[in-house]
Amino acid sequence: MQLATKAWDRLDNGGLAFTELGLGTAPLGNLFRAVPEAEADAIMEAAWAGGVRHFDTAPLYGLGLAETRLNRFLRGKPRDAYTLATKVGRLLRATTPDRRDGPDKWIDVPSRNEVYDFTHDGVLRSLEASLERLGVDRVDILYAHDLDVRNQGSQAILDARIDELMGGGHKALLRLRDEGTIRAFGAGINEWEPAQAMAERGDFDIFLLAGRYTLLEQGAAQSFLPLCEARGIGVVVGGPYNSGVLAGGAHYDYGAVPAPVAERVARLRAACDRHGVRLIDAAFRYPLRHPAVVSVIPGSQTLADMEGNLRAARAEIPEALWADLAARGLIPAERA
Repeated sequence: MQLATKAWDRLDNGGLAFTELGLGTAPLGNLFRAVPEAEADAIMEAAWAGGVRHFDTAPLYGLGLAETRLNRFLRGKPRDAYTLATKVGRLLRATTPDRRDGPDKWIDVPSRNEVYDFTHDGVLRSLEASLERLGVDRVDILYAHDLDVRNQGSQAILDARIDELMGGGHKALLRLRDEGTIRAFGAGINEWEPAQAMAERGDFDIFLLAGRYTLLEQGAAQSFLPLCEARGIGVVVGGPYNSGVLAGGAHYDYGAVPAPVAERVARLRAACDRHGVRLIDAAFRYPLRHPAVVSVIPGSQTLADMEGNLRAARAEIPEALWADLAARGLIPAERA
């Protein structure tokens, strides 16, 4: 069974094609554990063999390691055969091993520091460095990365960063899109509220929203997703398993699972069991039911993860399950 694809063409210029399952490469940047080169290659090869043609990366992931690993993997593959996204907003500066960023998060990675920069020139410098690390002459999508309170630390700092983007970086992104250097741009973030604020302020094409439109959380469906649907803005959903809790894991939102979340997951699992459906399969398929969502990119840090995601992407979910979940108040009735 082939992976399904979704087309996006907001600008009426041919648009982009997304496989419903994409490969997010943060785990391949040695997120919390060092992934051997051979294992990283095997995961990417399994994704390609399984039909995945949507690849998402960022300078942050492994402080450049994920992009260089994609370089080796994508070399020789037809450039028009896949959709490639990376991110801007952080420049990487070489440093000594004892001074590098994220030693407890990124394991065995290059010695670099992150420098936030959403200015016009910062966006151009970031893209130039990413193209070098990726070994390509163009990417399809550029996302402004981590413009949310979680990463910026406060609403005031976030507001200042967004102002910096809108006053400078947004103009660079518009120019890159107009010139055809990129096909689309948007923001990759962990909160839907700043995504909506940016969509209302500027000309954005696609948002990568991590963990905020899932089988467990649907807050983004209140106003953000309807806005995207109305404007033809595509949405890529990251973190569909909410850090693993919907896939049988012990983490939610990068931390321990709160009791109310555990109780809701148990109710979701019980409903899935009644219909003979794996919870992970329902969690993968649910976001794709919204017309604005073009792809889902769960993490794959092992070959077993990749194979499990391929299985979930091919799963067929009975409509009766969605109706059951809606009747129990676990998902909005309008998307049942």
